[in-house]
Amino acid sequence: MAGHKQRQWVKPQTPPNSEINVTPLVDVVLVLLIIFMVVTPLLEKDILVRVPDTEVENEPPPDPDAQQLVVLLDKDGGYSINTEKVPTADYVPRLKRMLAAKKADDKVVFFMADDATNYGRLILAMDGAKGAGAKVLAMATELPSNAVIQGTQVDTGTPAPAPTPTP
Repeated sequence: MAGHKQRQWVKPQTPPNSEINVTPLVDVVLVLLIIFMVVTPLLEKDILVRVPDTEVENEPPPDPDAQQLVVLLDKDGGYSINTEKVPTADYVPRLKRMLAAKKADDKVVFFMADDATNYGRLILAMDGAKGAGAKVLAMATELPSNAVIQGTQVDTGTPAPAPTPTP
């Protein structure tokens, strides 16, 4: 048995460590803390919006005044003031004449655009109305009951009134 080697066991100098190493855990927690500290102020930025108070009205809304100015934009970019088709070159001068006849508090222009209308054309129409002297610009969401678009009456059950000549 001279060729047979005996195994030698090496005894470790320190006993095995069975405790959890918390250093990586602390590193991860600190990184998460820093991320949350950076992200939290970004989440608190709000856009301030003035929302009107809601009121419940039991009365039906009044009929639209015949003197209201409603600018309709068709899908081709054409303008109509109330029920009258207006060429693009005459749009601002005609609005200026119509608004000059109104009191300062009544210089309101409503806009209603077809869904296929170019957004830039709507902005040009609003800029033109502001330049013509309009004090308040508003967007209409529903057609008036007697609206006429491109010479055809909207079917609401009532006949369209005759267009009134403008001075």
